[in-house]
Amino acid sequence: MVPQLDVVGAGGVSMNDNVDAEPNAGGWIKRILPLAVLAGVAVLVISQGWHKYLTLQHIADNRDLLKGYIEQNYLLSLLAYMGIYIVAIALSLPGGIFLTLTGGFLFGWLVGGLATVVAATIGATIIFLVAKTSFGEPLAARAGPLLGKLRDGFQESALNYLLFLRLVPLFPFWLVNLAPALLGVRLGTYVIGTFVGIIPGTFAFAFAGVGLDSVIEAQRAAHESCLQSQTGGGAQSCKFTLDPGALVTKELLIAFAALGAVALIPVVLKKFRKTAPTA
Repeated sequence: MVPQLDVVGAGGVSMNDNVDAEPNAGGWIKRILPLAVLAGVAVLVISQGWHKYLTLQHIADNRDLLKGYIEQNYLLSLLAYMGIYIVAIALSLPGGIFLTLTGGFLFGWLVGGLATVVAATIGATIIFLVAKTSFGEPLAARAGPLLGKLRDGFQESALNYLLFLRLVPLFPFWLVNLAPALLGVRLGTYVIGTFVGIIPGTFAFAFAGVGLDSVIEAQRAAHESCLQSQTGGGAQSCKFTLDPGALVTKELLIAFAALGAVALIPVVLKKFRKTAPTA
């Protein structure tokens, strides 16, 4: 066996220590760099107020301009919409539901829904891969017994759990994007679960977005009526506002919850079979 020479340089620092430290430092930087870039871009977008354009109010205020541009540049407009959606999801910006409604409003429930499903899946996969690289794998290597059991339990029925989280709109979309990365879900399972799981909600909201035109017209009529009834500066109290709550009903949310419960049936059956006494 050849003994390893520990060459000590100036200041008493071992050269072997430096050789070992550099790759570790470089690996840590490579892991954290994508997350740092996403966080930096998100901070820039929020600090500049660009995320404020992702609202139904802004869409309503510019409805005629957007409709006219889309008629002349349909494919480019659709790609631009998908690009904005991908960036918004990858940066975990608020306004995903509003963008989905906008997709249905601008492109119809079918085209808008399909474009949204694809764009949302791509954006969610980007943040999933970044989180998995930056935190997921290092966390798995250092996971304690409790976290290890949680990861194992989630991975056992990862697709069903993921479908439940996607179908039930009680959990923030950005949280559902990150949690599977920390729980060791495989990329293929994540993509399938995300793509399939968001289809019902996406098309429901896209279909609701089709009715956005009637909501805008009703609000405009109310605004004009208010202006006509006001005199002597009272017009300042008349504001054109858009209430997205008119498009999201309690029945719609209950339907999503029911779909989520259906997704968990295989998990419950599996648990029951394990605990059921054998003959």
